[in-house]
Amino acid sequence: MNIGILNAGGDCPGLNAVIEGAVGAASARGWKVIGFYDGFEGLLSTPDNERWRELTPENCHNIRSMGGTILGTVNKGNFTVKSGVGGRMQIADEVLAASKATVERLGLKALIVVGGDGSQTIGNELRAIGLPIVGVPKTIDNDLGATDYTFGFWTAVSVVSDNLDRLRTTADSHKRMMVVEVMGRHAGWIALYGGIAGGADVILIPEIEFKLEEIVKKVELLKALGQREIIIVVSEGAKIGGKLLTLDEETKGEVRLGGIASFLSTKLETITGIETRYCVLGHIQRGGSPIPFDRVLGVRCGAKAIELIEQGKFGETVALHRNDMVSMPIEEAVRTLHLVDGESQLVEQAKEIGISFGDSTTYRI
Repeated sequence: MNIGILNAGGDCPGLNAVIEGAVGAASARGWKVIGFYDGFEGLLSTPDNERWRELTPENCHNIRSMGGTILGTVNKGNFTVKSGVGGRMQIADEVLAASKATVERLGLKALIVVGGDGSQTIGNELRAIGLPIVGVPKTIDNDLGATDYTFGFWTAVSVVSDNLDRLRTTADSHKRMMVVEVMGRHAGWIALYGGIAGGADVILIPEIEFKLEEIVKKVELLKALGQREIIIVVSEGAKIGGKLLTLDEETKGEVRLGGIASFLSTKLETITGIETRYCVLGHIQRGGSPIPFDRVLGVRCGAKAIELIEQGKFGETVALHRNDMVSMPIEEAVRTLHLVDGESQLVEQAKEIGISFGDSTTYRI
């Protein structure tokens, strides 16, 4: 059997682990694996411009430890991607037809699509024209309701925690306040876990409405207690007065979030008089080698995708549920965003140890 695999959307620690897991499991069954370059764009290959390579256990040996993806990925081009808040445009008929022609020309019996909600939606459109699709969910944001965790998330959390440790020492040296902006779009998981692990004093996430005066109250209290440094972690999707701050550009047909750390830094320094700096971690969270958990999860996702193909479960995506690899229909997987519950035990415990979320809820000192 010949099968294909591609990585679509943003890069993420653990993508190569998925590839290695899929190739290893396919090879054990005597199958041949074709890896498409640059996401869905690789499906537009022609005999004069092939955009794929054969993947074997030999040329994929231990790539699970590598960041990024050996196949490359894109989130622009001929294929549109569904936004987390909003709709999507229809993929051009000629693009769909060219993709189907490539799959048929290469004799592929299945195609593994590794990507987030937008990429899985595109996979569903390809399935609608007759292509046998199996999905693998991917995002550092951990915002897909289909799975307990997505690979890459815990690596991103580790990066945030490590950088907070580093920023704390310079903040302490200069009696400064640091405002650190992290990724996550409309989900606050990276900010929440990274902030708790890194000892943040204030964590601001999209799911909990915050007020500037509440942050100021916390900052002034800490200073009165003699704390030299103050660390504030803010998710890029946290809102000011109910509004998102965005950059003047678009990606995947939707605006790019960003700028909230700069905004808060200026406001807080003006109000409190404390010297304040801001830091945007940005793509640092998506680069580098995956931590062991994400390597293992990635390999398991790849192997499970091969199992789904063997069982003929097309139109389904891999998912992690209570440490078991399961599957569910792609439509169900992309239907609901996995967001932080502002009244969850985790949030309440964070407040118990003194972390403020910028709301009026009481937290311990």
